[in-house]
Amino acid sequence: MGCAILILAEHEGGVVRDVTYELLGLAHRVAEERGWNASEIKAVLLGQGVEGLAREVAGRGAAEVIYIEEKAVEQYTGDGYDKALEPIVKAEAPQMVLLGHTPNGWDVAPLLSAGLGVPLATECSGIVFEGGTARFTRKAFNGKFVQVVELGDARPLLATIQKGAVAPHAGKTQGTVRTIAAGVAETALRARFVEIKKGKAGAIDLSQAPIIVSGGRGLGGPEKFAILRDLAAALGGQVGASRPVTDMGWLPHEHQVGSSGVTVSPKLYIACGISGAIQHIVGMRGSGYIVAINKDAEAPIFGVADVGVVGDLFEIVPALTRAVKEAKGQG
Repeated sequence: MGCAILILAEHEGGVVRDVTYELLGLAHRVAEERGWNASEIKAVLLGQGVEGLAREVAGRGAAEVIYIEEKAVEQYTGDGYDKALEPIVKAEAPQMVLLGHTPNGWDVAPLLSAGLGVPLATECSGIVFEGGTARFTRKAFNGKFVQVVELGDARPLLATIQKGAVAPHAGKTQGTVRTIAAGVAETALRARFVEIKKGKAGAIDLSQAPIIVSGGRGLGGPEKFAILRDLAAALGGQVGASRPVTDMGWLPHEHQVGSSGVTVSPKLYIACGISGAIQHIVGMRGSGYIVAINKDAEAPIFGVADVGVVGDLFEIVPALTRAVKEAKGQG
């Protein structure tokens, strides 16, 4: 039986990556908009000893998870994944195939595109339909423009979706799992897996943070970010920043939110001393709830904020931190 939307589930170290559930969240929204049945949303999961992970994905958004357990796909290689994925896509004949715009996704997607003979849209942040035509949106020129990409009549529609650009699927499902043979011999692969090297200790992943407290040039210096760290710690969140902050070396680049940094969609985003350049706004406007604190009542950030506070952040932020701690009974 075919499907409407097929997504590539990713995992590492025995854990399903969050981008998998973001893809499922987008798939459910697209299916609802198009009138497609949610039972036609499927996932593919490749690896060794992954049946348990497949069942987890089937319980969190996928109507069916097709999984392969073979040595050739035990670890990621573009060659192995492409040879395993292409027959599945052809057999399922989906309307749309979605992959995360991750190192794995952006590596295998072009191979899959070439093998299937269909165009590819990369690093997309959303999908809209106009007159029945799917249009994939993506940022360009450091977020100053939004590109709208149409892929024509070829099927499946194939795209990679930017990590953190959409909210993960929150509902529970009672999907099924099915294992198939990959038919890929490890000796036939042109690439081989060597190792995974982790980034330096202490690096953060803002795209997965549920709460972000961000600071801009308005703080005045790197030492002033201590008040934001206090608020973020009280809320159980992470500290973000605008590009000028990281350009000046006040915080490392992994803290940068925006078109040249990371796109985020936390439940709560608090912008402190950030004027709201378009490059920053395009990276955080998908947040669930936005609070902006700035002395300039005309700051563009207020245009996307749910709550705007015009005032001195050095008075407001510490008071907010105290209130949060008191509410949590932390004195």
